[in-house]
Amino acid sequence: MKLGLLGCGRIGQVHARSLSRIAEARLVAVADAVPEAAQALAARAGAEVRGSEEIITAPDIDAVIVATPTTLHFEQIHAIAAAGKAIFCEKPIDLSAERAAQCQQAVEAAGVPFLTAFNRRFDPSFAHLHDQVRDGAIGEIEMVVITSRDPAPPPISYIESSGGLFRDMMIHDFDMARFLLGEEPAEIHAFGSCLVDPAIGAAGDIDTAMVTLRTASGRLCQINNSRRATYGYDQRIEVHGSKGMLQAANQPAHLVTQASGGGFTAARSMDFFLERYEAAYLAEMTHFVDAVTRGSPLKATIADGVAAQRLADTADTARKTGKVLSL
Repeated sequence: MKLGLLGCGRIGQVHARSLSRIAEARLVAVADAVPEAAQALAARAGAEVRGSEEIITAPDIDAVIVATPTTLHFEQIHAIAAAGKAIFCEKPIDLSAERAAQCQQAVEAAGVPFLTAFNRRFDPSFAHLHDQVRDGAIGEIEMVVITSRDPAPPPISYIESSGGLFRDMMIHDFDMARFLLGEEPAEIHAFGSCLVDPAIGAAGDIDTAMVTLRTASGRLCQINNSRRATYGYDQRIEVHGSKGMLQAANQPAHLVTQASGGGFTAARSMDFFLERYEAAYLAEMTHFVDAVTRGSPLKATIADGVAAQRLADTADTARKTGKVLSL
């Protein structure tokens, strides 16, 4: 498969690195609004620098990775779909669920494969937990608890354009909730505060949040997010069922434990999402290349991206109104 990459920032570089490890794929061309960024990545990846429109319409490119700012996704998705190419798109698809749904209509009308980059579905631990749940290892699902806390807040400039914590950060957890619950949430209740950095509140966002989801059958999911965790990148999942419980714990920087008179000490959690989810990013891209090449179903479609976006939008409204909202 021959691919083009739109966006040579942090996540674009991750995807280029993944492609370099997949024998069945080749990164042909990259584009970025910052010429130096495109040139640097192209040199490392052995790719060409082209304009975005040129990549989208190029006959020598089969699929396009959309790793640009979210505000550009809408137009780029429509153009790529019209060109008949497969699409790998970073989340969120758009900052509006309605506009994301319009993208879905365009993609489905064109009949092109589309993967929403919910990389956590491809994390080895989370994927194994999901498979165990589906195999009935803990019986009927009763509760899901998802913890996601960043080591430190992003820059305020990012906060101002991110669409807010629910759309930028918790959207991964909304997708994971749908992935694990086995049925769609029917109700949502959300709380949010600004406890980490007053500048985040001044920018119109929150940095600490809790959301509760309930399905039609009564299954419950609690999601908690924070922009700060002093002990590292905190990523945990617990699923409680009628026959037991499954847990996916944090991944430490190393597995060495020290014992002394003061007790036992272990490594802190990994400090950054790029390290924590390195294997997931590779598995995600490998799945995309393999599924599109073989014509098999993708595990995280544009419909999944739209569904998570609707949860994020509704959570934001629930927080502002203080009401339990139906979905």
